[in-house]
Amino acid sequence: MDKLQSARERINRIDGELARLFAERMESVKQVAEYKTERGLPITDKAREEAVLAKNASLVGDEEIRSYYVNFLKYNMELAKQYQHRLMHGLRVGYSGVEGAFAHTAARRIFPDGEAVPYPDFKSAYDAVVSGECDCAVLPIENSFAGEVGQVTDLMFGGSLYVNGVYDLRVTQNLLGVRGASVSDVKKVISHPQALMQCAGYIKRHGFEEQQAANTAVAAKEVSRLGDVHTAAIASAETATLYGLEIIDHDINESAHNTTRFAVFSRVDNKASSGKDSTFFLLFTVGHVAGALAKAINVIAKYGFNMKALRSRPLGEPAWQYYFYVEAEGDESSEEGQKMLSELKEHCDSLKVVGRYRIEVDLRKGGDF
Repeated sequence: MDKLQSARERINRIDGELARLFAERMESVKQVAEYKTERGLPITDKAREEAVLAKNASLVGDEEIRSYYVNFLKYNMELAKQYQHRLMHGLRVGYSGVEGAFAHTAARRIFPDGEAVPYPDFKSAYDAVVSGECDCAVLPIENSFAGEVGQVTDLMFGGSLYVNGVYDLRVTQNLLGVRGASVSDVKKVISHPQALMQCAGYIKRHGFEEQQAANTAVAAKEVSRLGDVHTAAIASAETATLYGLEIIDHDINESAHNTTRFAVFSRVDNKASSGKDSTFFLLFTVGHVAGALAKAINVIAKYGFNMKALRSRPLGEPAWQYYFYVEAEGDESSEEGQKMLSELKEHCDSLKVVGRYRIEVDLRKGGDF
């Protein structure tokens, strides 16, 4: 047998083994897709991809062919994502609003292959996941200018869903009117309370009357229905196209860095995302006695967990009682984290970890919306 035939037979044997391993790998990819569907996780995980490439590249000692192996891995990853896209095409993603709302755009960016399902309010979208009508929900939790979205925080405290991802998206507000309208024609603006707050200075300078709407897209839809040059909506540029409106003034939000954080809620906790570089959500109540909150906070600090946020929200019943919301950096599932949670229970009337996230994908880079 000559050298060429011998090499070809060896390649055929290796190809047969690769085919078997490829089928085995894709079966594992299928399991990953099922896991992500259950937890409302997006397909692309840049941090994971980079870690795999860095680790596996070192397995090839020959520097001359190492770069070819890295390309081989990248191609396999791309095929795996394509397979996951097909498997997860039926993923149902709930959001509050109508097509064109900021939450709709967020849902489409995070889950480009999922089916975005609209609901009239935050609770309806949240409850759709609880009931199994949707696989996950994308809801806003905070705006860099207007602050927390209290209704969603309350759902986190009282509900059963977990947060398995948080994504930052830049929000650019525009003044939308019917065709032919100008800023000088406008007497009243319609929008979501958060959007009105983000544009408070602009509204005040122009002396506009305010009217609240369920969300920015609903406001645009209403302005389109009214067809009145004296009424405008505050919403995204995309919404103007959807509802046949014109942008009569651009970038009217007070802050050029206006950003909204959207959280992905699902029924299953993604504990695999725990780690030193993760941030976890902790919600708790303490007794209505002097120093109770300070003791709880000191426990968190004692075990080296840095609090990025600490807020209070009214319980509603009984009156003038509050629960507390914390975002803390670190791994709450670690030995130190478990000690911290165990000691916290001694000082808290109620305590729960609602989920965690890692900042891996900044969707602000996708452009304004």
